[in-house]
Amino acid sequence: MARYLWGRIAQAVLVLWIAFTVTFVLLQALPGDAVLIKFQGGDLNLTPAQLEEIRLSYGADESLLVQYLHAIGNVLTGDLGYSVQAGVPVTTLLAANLPSTLVLASLGFAVAVVLAVGIALVSSLTPFAWLRNVLHSVPSLFISIPTFWLGITLIQIFSFRLKLVPVIGGSTLESLLLPVLTLAVPISAPLAQVLVRSIDEVSVQPFVSVVRAKGASPSWVLWRHVARNATLPALTIAGVLLGELIAGAVVTETVFGRTGIGRITQDAVNNQDVAVLQAVVLLSALGYVVVNLIVDLLYPVLDPRITVRSGDRRANRRAGARVATGASA
Repeated sequence: MARYLWGRIAQAVLVLWIAFTVTFVLLQALPGDAVLIKFQGGDLNLTPAQLEEIRLSYGADESLLVQYLHAIGNVLTGDLGYSVQAGVPVTTLLAANLPSTLVLASLGFAVAVVLAVGIALVSSLTPFAWLRNVLHSVPSLFISIPTFWLGITLIQIFSFRLKLVPVIGGSTLESLLLPVLTLAVPISAPLAQVLVRSIDEVSVQPFVSVVRAKGASPSWVLWRHVARNATLPALTIAGVLLGELIAGAVVTETVFGRTGIGRITQDAVNNQDVAVLQAVVLLSALGYVVVNLIVDLLYPVLDPRITVRSGDRRANRRAGARVATGASA
């Protein structure tokens, strides 16, 4: 277990390094200059020499390799750089905006899980074929709805038409209601699809038929035998959906005018604030690898048939094959 954990940590560090490097190269290749965007023109009336002095203070005269080495060294010491547009350290900017995004993303993911589990359970327990078919088609509908369109539609219906939720000036709960729903609906779609399909596949396995033959009720079979075996694929896709949460948060915060990581990302893109963009990508990659590491470590807990042996690939492949064929727990 220890070898496996250290191996996964090493992979996570490698992913973070690759993400940082690729982002650094791509951002440096962009045309334009954040210093010139902010200081050139306007009421400052800076001379070209003064502009060049400001650029030099940000290290713009150094070679790409030197800038990259400095950036890597700063990140390792916890220094994410300085925001040209905001005029503050990037860490300060993230600390001020990250809590809002974390609250939105956490609530959005929780609601998405509730929606997905509800769709999967009702479609599995309902005796009506037409309702089951409708519920199976709901995830496809959810995943095809653009986030920005959904947000605008919810504002139009619940704020302007029904006047149930104020657009501005509401309480904390009211201000979160529509953004959370906007973020949760598209995220719930792939999770529901995987969960419904997994439940359908596990339900036809021989060990489930044996349990049913013993007289167990459908709900007992679902909760005690089917759900646990169907959880692993859904858990995998749940880890992957973190990237969707970040992307959805950017759009959602823009539509609803909320402050957060999405808002500062939009401002950084408009102003080519490279340090902020680099930090946001690194933060997103860090969250992604941490969540997926936790998911990997949960596999043996949820299913003892899966062995964690970094040095025994054959054992892992045999365990994975048993899970895929739906052997009885």
